[in-house]
Amino acid sequence: MLLLGIDIGTSSVKVSVVDAAAQRVVASASYPETESPIISLQTGWAEQSPDMWWHQTGQAIALCHKKGGYNPEDISAIGIAYQMHGLVLVDKNQKVLRNSIIWCDSRAVEIGDKAFEDIGQEACLSHMLNSPGNFTASKLAWVKVNEPELYDKIDKIMLPGDYIAMKLTGEITTSASALSEGIFFDFQFNGLSKDVVDYFGFDNELFPVVKPVFSSHGRLTADVAAALRLNTGIPVTYKAGDQPNNALSLNVLKPGEVAATAGTSGVIYGVSDELTYDPQSRVNTFAHVNYTNERKRLGVLLCINGTGSLYRWIKNSFGSSLTYQQMNAEAEKAPTGADDLRILPFGNGAERMLNNKLVGAHLLNIDLNLHSPAHIFRAAQEGIACAFRYGLDIMRENGMNPTLIKAGKNNMFLSELFTRTFVSATGVPVELHNNDGSAGAAIGAGIGAEIFSSAADAFSNASAIDRVEPKSDSFEEVYQDWKGLLQKQINSLQP
Repeated sequence: MLLLGIDIGTSSVKVSVVDAAAQRVVASASYPETESPIISLQTGWAEQSPDMWWHQTGQAIALCHKKGGYNPEDISAIGIAYQMHGLVLVDKNQKVLRNSIIWCDSRAVEIGDKAFEDIGQEACLSHMLNSPGNFTASKLAWVKVNEPELYDKIDKIMLPGDYIAMKLTGEITTSASALSEGIFFDFQFNGLSKDVVDYFGFDNELFPVVKPVFSSHGRLTADVAAALRLNTGIPVTYKAGDQPNNALSLNVLKPGEVAATAGTSGVIYGVSDELTYDPQSRVNTFAHVNYTNERKRLGVLLCINGTGSLYRWIKNSFGSSLTYQQMNAEAEKAPTGADDLRILPFGNGAERMLNNKLVGAHLLNIDLNLHSPAHIFRAAQEGIACAFRYGLDIMRENGMNPTLIKAGKNNMFLSELFTRTFVSATGVPVELHNNDGSAGAAIGAGIGAEIFSSAADAFSNASAIDRVEPKSDSFEEVYQDWKGLLQKQINSLQP
């Protein structure tokens, strides 16, 4: 029995077909080969076309079929992972009304901050576990204020995964996990937040029907099935944001377990069974994929907007003739601390862990007679690792003290130097796994379709491929210097 997983990323769409019995990927493909564009009409804005995601989904599935090795007719369930916090708007004919305002867009920061003040800090944090900040609810409010004629045409609002499920099935659903990532969910009442809806003046009818993450979110329509060479009626049985899904793919489901990823953005994601929140909303708490009213499972999320995006910029600017593997090899030639060259990796929108400030990316202490591209490559990896440490210390303030972090051996964690530096900076061992967002979505589909008897059954064959332990050669001096430079930059932004 086969499962299809779809991962709607910022850079591309990836799909995987997983053999449920063997718990292994039999084929996978991504589209496009080059990174998808982000539309930025103004500084701090970031949009993508939902129709682009749908086109890329079809192309990725076609490429996967082309690789062969399986019969598409054996696929029995579909799961979807997606970039979090994006706003998708459709009219009554399920036609997209505008480009999606995606996760790293900063236009709604002031709207969210004012809502936090007006609704009240205690009410927001105790009920939503977060400030409305720069999340989906605030983005919808921006549309309501700035594009009122378009707003009046909205039939349903969705997150990116809800949209792809709609295109597959013709049905529009959401989940408590999805609503919580948009700051639409009240954890005290386990439903749509009356405080947020009333404050912004949203109509309850704008929100889709709420279903569990692991459940049927519709079945493949005949015309879409024919176009994708799949069977009509295949159910979509799982939808989750990319970070909860990454945690699922690493079998991070129990309180105290922690996952990390360093793709376009960088994330540490820990599971808790307590309705906790950061008083400054620098880290955020959402309903995890296995959250229920009776059994609280929360995902505490630290996000750094610019990790892989920074390293891509470094490559384009200083290593365009090199592969990432060659850049990593060059970085190893520079010493620890990169001869005092420091990089602050914060140039991809407002950073929640820095109180939604637009700090920007910075290369500091450049010595034109000393520093080479190797120094820049190393300083970039060290700067990203330092940003992870800075955020992890905030999580520690809020009671999340991991003794092990699980990560997939992909993206930045493909670099042995980055992995060692991450471990040195955080002081926490990292366990590396062969995981993948699209494969995780496929496993989620199997859980939702009850092909697996339980989540534990879904990972019965899973095992780590490597473990990296902290060493005695402390990275602390480099980190403290980096932190001091960051604080100076933050202070320079104070009015």
